[in-house]
Amino acid sequence: MIEVNGLTKRYGGVTAVNDLTFTVRPGHVTGFLGPNGAGKSTTMRMILGLDRPTAGTATIGGRPFRRQGAGLRHAGALLDAGDVHPGRSAAAHLSALARGNGLPRRRVAEVLREVGLEDVARRRVGGFSLGMRQRLGIAAALLGDPPVLLFDEPVNGLDPEGVRWVRNLFRRLAAEGRTVLVSSHLMSEMENTADRLVVIGRGELIAEESLAGFAARGARDRVTVRTPDPARLAAVLT
Repeated sequence: MIEVNGLTKRYGGVTAVNDLTFTVRPGHVTGFLGPNGAGKSTTMRMILGLDRPTAGTATIGGRPFRRQGAGLRHAGALLDAGDVHPGRSAAAHLSALARGNGLPRRRVAEVLREVGLEDVARRRVGGFSLGMRQRLGIAAALLGDPPVLLFDEPVNGLDPEGVRWVRNLFRRLAAEGRTVLVSSHLMSEMENTADRLVVIGRGELIAEESLAGFAARGARDRVTVRTPDPARLAAVLT
């Protein structure tokens, strides 16, 4: 489970994430929805201990991820498909991750087969398409067979067959009881991928609920407006 409580990140005078609180539970694909620049990537980096929050906490399995030994056994993530040395082969990249996390070498071949890259395992990553790099990033996330998985815009660069494959993969991982958080700026993608949504805008929480509930709320033809100055609002509407 991922728990975020009062998470805030400021860069000088810019607040990227502001007092964000939500929970991602196992057994569901949770969509992390918001426009580009909403703070999704920054939040995911803080969850993984890559960026230090200005305030608040983020835990995986009840502990900050920085305190987890052999991190890939506890959580796997795809944050940036381009963050791989272009001169390395896919197999060499995954082998280095396996050694650093005390994982058996056989896992390299297993995850390459699972993501459909076994035939190009010895090719240098610099010659990979974006879609192939996304698959390699997913393979790295799966390497430690972790209970928690985070994916940042994972369908970018994938062809339609690849998009269907990754949607089915996320559903299977959730059905196995894992915690799956998938970010996107596209509501249409969330409709085909997620069961629950965490929606943010300008670094702040907008909604945390089921996909069905969020969609139903957005489809209503009425809206409730609350104001401390009803007389002024009435005048404006009139």
